[in-house]
Amino acid sequence: MFMATMATRMIEPTLPQHPHPSDASNERGLSDAAALKKLLAWLSPAFPVGGFSYSHGLEWAIEDGTVTAAADLKAWLADILRHGSGWSDGVLFSHTYKAALSVELTRIEEISALGIAFQPSRERHLETTAQGRAFLSTVSATWPNKHLTSLAQLFASEAQIAYPVAVALACAAHRIPLLPSLNAYLGAFAASLISAAVRAVPLGQTDGQIVTAAISPLIETVANEASTATLDMLGGCAWRADIASMKHETQYTRLFRS
Repeated sequence: MFMATMATRMIEPTLPQHPHPSDASNERGLSDAAALKKLLAWLSPAFPVGGFSYSHGLEWAIEDGTVTAAADLKAWLADILRHGSGWSDGVLFSHTYKAALSVELTRIEEISALGIAFQPSRERHLETTAQGRAFLSTVSATWPNKHLTSLAQLFASEAQIAYPVAVALACAAHRIPLLPSLNAYLGAFAASLISAAVRAVPLGQTDGQIVTAAISPLIETVANEASTATLDMLGGCAWRADIASMKHETQYTRLFRS
């Protein structure tokens, strides 16, 4: 597989279990402009989760000479999305979203713990938990929602929360449909790594956008499949990407935290 691919694969919240009438448009898709604006705001580089400071191990792959051009970056990202943490995050996101709608508190905690346990290195652990905590704290403070406030109490007292779990809780609480939410999350994940490559390879801005456009259909495919996947399908084989995150911990010169 290494030779075949680049990256080688007790508080009771009051969240209603059924959407109220005003949610009808969102049930059909992202026709509500307010829902779209929330996704754009929450998953923007300007949202203060510190995403710009992480490379997900990509910085080591650049130093190693594995990723030196746009084609390399596209292959690396495609493997991570299909066979690595992109896929895993999508499955975690989907199950968190559904558990939040049905107010399954224990299940939400278990999904987050599973997502944290899946991190293959200290830096990847930091990447998901630091962003998860920052996202949940910020979105709760800036986009008030009583249902999210109730769910967020599961992770009070600085309890760790995986980033895809935090975003899924917000999307479910605000009744943003699952598929657009998943597409936006995975698109933002890929965009963050592309931004890191633009700075570290370095790649030109145009090449970065070419890669963004090229992997867009894959993001949609992964989101569709993750939305119906069981937790038994969680996992991956992007071993080289995982090893890259371990190698990055001792990399001599670094721009990024992971």
